[in-house]
Amino acid sequence: MSQRDGALDLLKWLALLAMVLDHLRYVGFSADWLYVPGRLAFPWFCLAMAVNLSRSGMNAGQGRYLGRLLLFSAISEIPYRLFFPDPATFNVMPTLVLGWLVARGWQLPTLQARCLAVGALMLAALFSSRLMFGFFGVLLPLAMLLVLRRPWYLVLLPGIVCVAANQWRVLYGAAWLGDAVALWGLLACLLAPGLGLWLLRQAGRIHPPAMRRWAYALYPAHFLILLAVRQAAA
Repeated sequence: MSQRDGALDLLKWLALLAMVLDHLRYVGFSADWLYVPGRLAFPWFCLAMAVNLSRSGMNAGQGRYLGRLLLFSAISEIPYRLFFPDPATFNVMPTLVLGWLVARGWQLPTLQARCLAVGALMLAALFSSRLMFGFFGVLLPLAMLLVLRRPWYLVLLPGIVCVAANQWRVLYGAAWLGDAVALWGLLACLLAPGLGLWLLRQAGRIHPPAMRRWAYALYPAHFLILLAVRQAAA
């Protein structure tokens, strides 16, 4: 995983596909089962972020990476609110921004990085209900970073964090009542980090189109495309 071998790009494309499948449920299709593959999207984006951090080291270019995250956090909020007229949380990008700061603070032994990480944790704790995937969602990139080059059985750690990040009353209540979609959704959360790591380690010979900086625009763009589909089908 020290060089670009296509596996990371494949992981990103599959995460994007999982996200789109999840959001298709809000276009008008009666397909609750799409919730299950949708649980793979966020942990796989967090895993991709962790891989980026592990390769960067002390690279100053990470400041530009954070800048792009912040920029598209702001840009994405408008189409996100158009697609979800009364959302309970911000779009997912602020969660990723805070998660990046926490993971970077763990990685770098500098006062600035550690202070930013502590600040990010405080914001995550204070505004957990407004963040998509909440406080534990902010911890997930760090959990992924900690197990990147560790034995396979340690992927249980980010799996548990991922389950905690999806701790919504409706999900757990439905799972308790035996709802199949909820049960499979929880299992997907638990297994997603391990599946992602397996993919990174086994799919190096696959070479999908490279996901470069332009790919940030796919997040806000997919909301607008799905919104157009929903309005056309109405």
